[in-house]
Amino acid sequence: MTTLALVLGGILAVTCVVFVARPFLRDPAPAEDALREPDARRLELAEERDRSLAALKELEFDHRTGKISDDDYRELVGPLRRRAAALLEETGRRGPKTA
Repeated sequence: MTTLALVLGGILAVTCVVFVARPFLRDPAPAEDALREPDARRLELAEERDRSLAALKELEFDHRTGKISDDDYRELVGPLRRRAAALLEETGRRGPKTA
């Protein structure tokens, strides 16, 4: 009886391993899934967008900690927000991110 249980347990274990490993044993990914070289302009826009968002975050932090007065904050935040919004819109128009 114990031998039968061990054999059935072994068969079940092998079946589970094969079932879990099956997706990895299939053919490689199709060619359209291959990574493409990023568009240089898109990469430039994404970097500029990230810099604008970081500057906006830093400005808000400085304002909250009292390093920048309310008047200076109001003067600086508008252009930064507009620039960040324009860059977000531009990168969004260029479609989903690639590689």
